[in-house]
Order: sequence, then structure tokens, then C-alpha cells
Amino acid sequence: MTAACLAETGHTVCGIDRDGHKVTSVGRGQAPFYEPGLGELVEKNVAAGRLIATASTREGIENADVALVCVGTPSERNGNLGLDQLRRVTADLAEATAGRERPLVIAIRSTVFPGTCEDVVMPAFDGREAIRVVSNPEFLREGAAVRDFMEPALIVVGGDDPRATRLVARIYQGLGVAPRLVALRTAEMIKYACNAFHAVKINFANEIGALAEVLRVAPEEVLETLCLDRKLNISTAYLKPGFAFGGSCLPKDVRALRYRAARMDLRLPMLEAVLDSNHEQLHRATQAALDLSAARIGVVGLAFKENTDDLRESPVVTMLETLLGKGRDLRVYDPHIQMEKIYGSNRDYILNAIPHIGKLLTASFEELAGWADHLVITQRPSAELAAQIRATGKPVLDVARGLIA
Repeated sequence: MTAACLAETGHTVCGIDRDGHKVTSVGRGQAPFYEPGLGELVEKNVAAGRLIATASTREGIENADVALVCVGTPSERNGNLGLDQLRRVTADLAEATAGRERPLVIAIRSTVFPGTCEDVVMPAFDGREAIRVVSNPEFLREGAAVRDFMEPALIVVGGDDPRATRLVARIYQGLGVAPRLVALRTAEMIKYACNAFHAVKINFANEIGALAEVLRVAPEEVLETLCLDRKLNISTAYLKPGFAFGGSCLPKDVRALRYRAARMDLRLPMLEAVLDSNHEQLHRATQAALDLSAARIGVVGLAFKENTDDLRESPVVTMLETLLGKGRDLRVYDPHIQMEKIYGSNRDYILNAIPHIGKLLTASFEELAGWADHLVITQRPSAELAAQIRATGKPVLDVARGLIA
């Protein structure tokens, strides 16, 4: 499929496969399997001389600048990735390139776990100068693969050699999308992130749909309307790694969904797991803070997120309770929180959780930084505060990942 599409964009392509039926089919100008639009592409580009096929790896790569590896990586019984086909093809390429002086970039299109190129593919070539390895994951759906290739939403090339990554990126220059050039392991991980996200979206829609139907609500109307929000729902909003969520809305509403579904004997495993997953993120951050060897820990951020003074269900409060319970010496600074200015349920919540919070709060970041041996960042700081944090030169544990440019 990839070979035919690349030929369609003007490249000269040789497909290599040990399956004689596939090689013979392509030689006759016929697609070896059904995929909408593929038959026409194979017939056209074989006739034009841009697409050929062979069972010989050595013959197939003899005049190649790039070798794309597109073998399957099926699941093993234990759920691990099956790499037998990748190992076989890698061994074939290593044998076929023995003594080769002409540069060749090997681009792994197969879905592989981060580290596979480094641990499985690269060692087979024993540091040969002529061979470079990059990751170039494919984002193609069966039944729409030709269209997905010719009208891509995302092109990713990852590697440690800039010349090799740029060479592979140029293969796709006629498709109207600027390739994203990233680190080798990043490219490998991106494919898993995309597929996992697709699976999560499908499950989310199905679980919301199931709950809506039980409540006699039209699920299509709910989800179609949800998708109209391009600012928060169908957008980059929230898709950044960081600290656990909190506040007066998300925990409460997810909890209510779990409760109502359970009362109706409706199992929604993914929605049921949301709060547990959030708790695990909080636990990881708290454990990282507990592992610090510093005697005095300064925490930047107390509210459940930046730019608010809302303390209700703030994960920072839970973190502080644990750290104080373990005997850690703490001070806290939040640019939007002063004890004398918070009131009502907000004040009651923090005083019930940490009665002596007033003694822990510092009036300024300078005061906190002057006292602390180590800083823990729990919310994304403003540009000004981020600059102040960096200027201290103090070691930082950034659980919110707010200092990452």
C-alpha cells in the first residue's frame, strides 16, 4: 500500500516481500489485497515503471536511498509486542547491506515500542557508517488507507541523525503537511499515544452513549453537541502531561456519574477508572516529593490550578497532608492565596485539611526561595514567576511540568 502511494507521488519504488503471490500480483499490475483505490494505483504505477516488486532484499535495496520497513508487529499471548517479523527483516537488510558504501536510511514504519530501533534494529548493523535508522510510523486506517496516505493529518519522522530524518521527511513533501521531526523514541511513542487516544475516544463515546440511553437521553445529540466545542473538547486543551486534576467540578461530576451508573447496574469501566487514574498521578507526584533528600521543601502552588484561589479538592492539599504526616519541613507560596482573604467553604476546606496552614504560607516567592533547599512546582507558573524560579538556581521538582518550554 505504502509502495503504491509513494509511486503515485512520483517516487521510484521497489516493494520487497517473501510472499511470491504479492510479488507476482504487483508484477502483473494487480493489488495483492483489497483496499479502496489501491488496485488503480498499482495498475497505473506499474505501467508507468515507477512501481516494481521483488522477493530479493539485496536486489530491492541496491539502488535505494531509503528502505521503509512495514512489517506487522502482532500481539503475543502475554500482550507483549511480537517482533519476529521485524527481526527477520532487519537480519535480511543487514546481510544485504554487508560491505555497502552507498548511504541507506532504514525507516521503521511498523508500530514498535520506544527503544526498539535502538535495541533491535541498530545493533544488527554494528555501527556501519553507511546505514542510518529512523522511526517513521504510519497513520493509516484499513478501509481508508490510500486516502489517509494521500491526505495525511500527521507525518512523523524521528531519529538522531538530522540528515537522515530530513531525507525521509522529503519523501512526503508533496502531500501538503509539514512532517514533525522528533527524537527517535518520541516517534515510536507517538504512534502508541495516537492509537491509545483513539481507543479512549471510542470507549468514552460508547460509555456516555450507554449511560445516556439508560437515562432516556439521545446519545447522538449529546456527543454531536459536545463536538461543537472546539476550544475545550475537540482541541489541544488538557492534552498536556502535568499534575492531578482537582477543583469543585471534575472530581464531583465524575463521582456522580459513577454513582448514578452503579445504581442502574450499568458498568462503565473507563469512567469508573478516571478518579483512580487521577489518584495514581497524585501518588506518583507525592512519592517523588517524599524521595527528595532536601531538609526544607518549598511548594509553589496551593490552589487546584493556576490563576485561582479555589482550594476545594486541590490535589496539592492532599500532597501536603501526606508530606506533613511523613515529617517533612514545608513552606508554601501561592500568588493568589492569602489566608486573610479566603472565606466560606474555601476557608473551611483548607482549615479542616491543614489547620495550621497559615503558618506554612509565605507572603512572597522571595521568602519561600530564601528558606527552601528544594522547590516543588505544583501548578503552571506565570512567565514572570517561572523566570524567578529559574533565577534562584535551586533544584526543582516540577510535578506540573509548568517550567517546560
